[in-house]
Amino acid sequence: MKKILVLGASGLVGRALIDELVEGLDVYGTYTSNVTSLPHDKQFSLEVQHIDKMRELMDTVKPDVVISCLRGDYDHQLTFHEELAKSIKNQHTKVYYFSTTNVFDGDFSRPYTEADTPIAESEYGKFKMKCESMLQEMLGERAITIRIPMIWGKNSPRLNQIKESLKDEKVIEVFSNLVCNHHLDVLLAKQVRFMIENDVKGVFHLASIDRMMQSQFYEQILHQLGVEKSILEPRFFLDKEDVAYFQIESNREDIPRVLRYTNSDIISSLFQ
Repeated sequence: MKKILVLGASGLVGRALIDELVEGLDVYGTYTSNVTSLPHDKQFSLEVQHIDKMRELMDTVKPDVVISCLRGDYDHQLTFHEELAKSIKNQHTKVYYFSTTNVFDGDFSRPYTEADTPIAESEYGKFKMKCESMLQEMLGERAITIRIPMIWGKNSPRLNQIKESLKDEKVIEVFSNLVCNHHLDVLLAKQVRFMIENDVKGVFHLASIDRMMQSQFYEQILHQLGVEKSILEPRFFLDKEDVAYFQIESNREDIPRVLRYTNSDIISSLFQ
């Protein structure tokens, strides 16, 4: 049975991964302030600046797969992942690293596939780009990069913010000319399970496979919530009327069609 260590297991994606992978796999996880649903002896408190504790954990668990959903200070994260890679450099362990659409936020003129070279403008995008590159350089094919867009979930901050805005009658600003990707935590976890079980390699874009403006996606969320009066306030992205793309696409065939999701699939699953 494969040993899986989820770094950042108490976050939105981490919790979904644990729930999905715990059946049939030997799953361990780390957390910062909130504990996870794992047994006490399979979860560990770990901060990104605690490098020695990370090394001890790797020696103790000896995972076959590490999934990184970590958050925190960018410099600390970069150092953490570099030391993680060093600690497993001569082992068989694979690292599935969660990156972001933001590695392409230097140019919003088109969607991007796995074959495109990242071009980041934001500090977040630049940090993720550096971490991707470092892991791939140090671990080669044992570093699998998963780029994801905005993630939703039944208890996600994004959905809770909408509910709070409705309660307080506050408007939500949305972009009427920005094509975005979205994903759902539990559906993403199913894709990751498939990737682990089928030993995929390389860079993957996991996101909704169809196009939708950000404002349209929010409109459909409100419709599912039974809201008749919209609290949305449309505006132009970057104050320009031209269509902009904060969108990743996949040109890979590794993920089967049954595990590829549309925006409608994501919204429907969000309210099931």
